[in-house]
Formats: sequence, structure tokens, C-alpha cells
Amino acid sequence: MKAVVSRVIEASVTVHGETVGAIDEPGVLALVGVHADDGDTAAATMARKLHEIRVLRDEHSCATADAPLLVISQFTLYGDTRKGRRPSWTAAARPEVAEPLIDKLVAELRARGARVATGRFGAQMQVHSVNDGPFTVLLEV
Repeated sequence: MKAVVSRVIEASVTVHGETVGAIDEPGVLALVGVHADDGDTAAATMARKLHEIRVLRDEHSCATADAPLLVISQFTLYGDTRKGRRPSWTAAARPEVAEPLIDKLVAELRARGARVATGRFGAQMQVHSVNDGPFTVLLEV
């Protein structure tokens, strides 16, 4: 599992013009990709890392600052572009594997007390974010 994690001032995601998830205060936008070999352990580990990584101002995490997260599934993070001109998606988990793991990740975050907004799995989403810094890191588990 990997995530592109951005410190944001605000972020939202819309589907067909409807806002399905948003954070309207400083927090974290996490675009999360699921690998074909990932399981429940990866989801739990990623939840801990997302909640505790110190990427907010003054070296705070979402856990210490009670800051919100917007989690959006992003299978394209596992696109392999080393050969040719078209990405290969073979490393990305199939939807029937990825969706339950994204749900598990969100459930694990909420069980930790995190405030979590989400996108809509498999939908054509438009993501809006106002990056703070900008500050963006790649997390892998």
C-alpha cells in the first residue's frame, strides 16, 4: 500500500457535481493505492502511519492536532511506466480486493479517533486541494 500525503489548508472531492467528502480546515489529503499483494495488515499499518506522521505545522500529526484527513482511493499509484508509453496496472489490486482494504483503512483510522472524509471508490472524482507549503510525501507499507 502506498499513499501520496499532502498537508492541506482545505480539500474536497466531488462526483457528478456533488461534494462527497471534504475537510475545511488544515489537515491531510491522502491519495491511497492498494497493491495486489496487500491485506488487512497493510491497511492497519497505513492507518497508523497516516494518523501519526508528523507532516503538519510545528511537527504535529493528525493524532496530536486532531486534524482531519481526506482519504481517496488512487489505483494509478501502482502504474508502472518503466517500459513503453502506456502505464501497466498489473501491480494494482483489483477493485474487489482494493475496495474492502480502503474501507478497512478508513475504519482503522476512525477507530483511532481520526476524523476522516472519503472519496467514492471507483467513481470519476474531481479533487480540489489547497496545499500548505506545499508539503507532500510518499508513504509506503
